[in-house]
Amino acid sequence: MRLKFLLRPSWLALVVGVLAFAFACFTLLSPWQFSRNDEREAQNRAIEASLTADPRPLNDVLPPGAIPDTDTEWTRVEITGSYLPEHEVVARLRTVQGQPAFEVLTPFRATDGQVVLVDRGYLQPDSRTEVPPYAAPPAGTVTIVARIREDENDPKNRDAFADASTHGKLQSYSVDSRVVARSSGLDIRSGYFQLDSDQPGVLNALPLPQTDAGPFFSYALQWIAFGVMAIAGLVYFTVRELKPGGVLNEMAEKNKRKRKSVAEILAEDDAAANETGGEDRTEQPAQRN
Repeated sequence: MRLKFLLRPSWLALVVGVLAFAFACFTLLSPWQFSRNDEREAQNRAIEASLTADPRPLNDVLPPGAIPDTDTEWTRVEITGSYLPEHEVVARLRTVQGQPAFEVLTPFRATDGQVVLVDRGYLQPDSRTEVPPYAAPPAGTVTIVARIREDENDPKNRDAFADASTHGKLQSYSVDSRVVARSSGLDIRSGYFQLDSDQPGVLNALPLPQTDAGPFFSYALQWIAFGVMAIAGLVYFTVRELKPGGVLNEMAEKNKRKRKSVAEILAEDDAAANETGGEDRTEQPAQRN
């Protein structure tokens, strides 16, 4: 019965592998790329809207205790208060426009008493890959305009640290209000606030992300295509195996013909030698006495 090939271990392994790959394409890889495309589109809309919208008071956009999310990120807000430079932290191992950089994070106490984390911008490392000198934030009460950002997540959940390599200055591996809250002991609200250019205390304002669609939608379609091709290939080989001289049978016959035992090889060599010897004796002319 031709359907017996479906129970062969090699065929079962092939079917399981193909179906697992197609399942991953349809349920994991493609949806993941679609979700990244949706995130990019939401980010682009938020950035484009913020370019023309006037800044709003912080509490109008994010009431006290509210956490930034995709609906509020990149919104420009206005905050009045004073910097707390004694609790400043420098974020290390950053990249800005393809170049290594540091970002300066300074807590800011608003006039209503809540403390927020302000990203004052970036600095290029000096020749020794260390933090170069930079200006302190202004003293006293100021009004700043900044963009709402979600906290970054450090997978290792590392705290800010200071040692000889940082010359005693606190540094962190992420821009995260929780890290600065732990190092300073301040009750800092979730998220951080990225300064616009020409704002009090800004260093080099961080550039906004490019508002292009990115490759995620095409990647999602590619994963769907890969899954379809895998299943189509499995169907093709299944149909081919059902025909006389199926693929597996052909491969088995080829392998059988290719693989010979030592005894078979020796027998073939002996037979060839005997044939050659017989021909040589036949062709030799008879000798006269």
